[in-house]
Amino acid sequence: MKIAIIDADLIGRRKHRFPNLACMKISGYCKNRNNEVVLKMDYENLSDFDKVFISKVFTDTSINEKVLLLPNVEYGGTGFFYDKAPSLPYEIEHSMPDYHLYDEWVEWRKMLGDKSDFRYYTDYSIGYMTRGCFRHCSFCVNQNYNKVILHSPLKEFYDPSRKKICLLDDNVLGCVYWREIFKELQSTGKRFQFRQGMDERLLTDEKCKVIFSSKYDGEYIFAFDNIADHDLIKDRLDLIRRYTDKRLMFYVFCGYDRNNGWDSEFWIRDIFDMLKRVKLLQEYHCLPYIMRFARYIESPYQGVYKTIATWCNQPSFFKRTTLREFGLLSGEKSARYKYIRDFENKFPTFSKYMDMRW
Repeated sequence: MKIAIIDADLIGRRKHRFPNLACMKISGYCKNRNNEVVLKMDYENLSDFDKVFISKVFTDTSINEKVLLLPNVEYGGTGFFYDKAPSLPYEIEHSMPDYHLYDEWVEWRKMLGDKSDFRYYTDYSIGYMTRGCFRHCSFCVNQNYNKVILHSPLKEFYDPSRKKICLLDDNVLGCVYWREIFKELQSTGKRFQFRQGMDERLLTDEKCKVIFSSKYDGEYIFAFDNIADHDLIKDRLDLIRRYTDKRLMFYVFCGYDRNNGWDSEFWIRDIFDMLKRVKLLQEYHCLPYIMRFARYIESPYQGVYKTIATWCNQPSFFKRTTLREFGLLSGEKSARYKYIRDFENKFPTFSKYMDMRW
């Protein structure tokens, strides 16, 4: 059979640079059955293929809806169905990913002078050792799980020829077999990372000893999604700093109203809550990474969100400037500075966040 695989996020998102694991698994499964497989970079002439598989992760990735109606097209992923996304068939889900699916595309982008980071396409074995989470966060695609379960042994997606390992687990520290998982990862001698972040609320002395003695790849990533966890996170930061002084990054989720009000009071409170979390992280020399829920664009203060995110998500600026200084880099009359200055004028207590420093 002649098969086309379409990574919709790669086509529809200009700066997207991470492989689609479902696409790689489908490709690996099909190639092992002697099918001809190509990574297609557009939606033209799909009738030339016996089968077309389309996958996307992000809900806001645009796609031509008409192609989904073609008889030879199958599509899936959280980008289409969010928390209701159907699983891949068992035999595909548990097959070795095709780590060469993107090879020609990577070379093509490099020939065009693209200086993007392609390491996840070239250097990493990628997969899940566990799936699910017990937190039931209403904004999360994993809200339908009740616990963390084992999913795949490492050997299922581990390619020894690749330099590193990238895990996409949702809450590995919530799995009762976390010790065995880390032991298996450590046994490879390769550096590894949990890209989705780990749940620092579950940290203990034992977990800290294991995690911070591992050959970890890059920054340790955690999440600080809710201001209600402020005191608990502070306690865990004290615990972490007893074991490591390495750089930590925390995803800071904002722009989501858990009470479903979305009124003016929420938008004001959310900005203050966001920066209160940033301030705590800054005090412990941790980097925040602002993640905005899509509805932040409805806020009358969306410019404030954008300015704060741009400041926090660029460590070189976050570590050497205050929020006020960052705004002024674009000039006193710039929109960036106007957003935060006007917010400060309207809410004077905002000043303590304008001038906090690394």
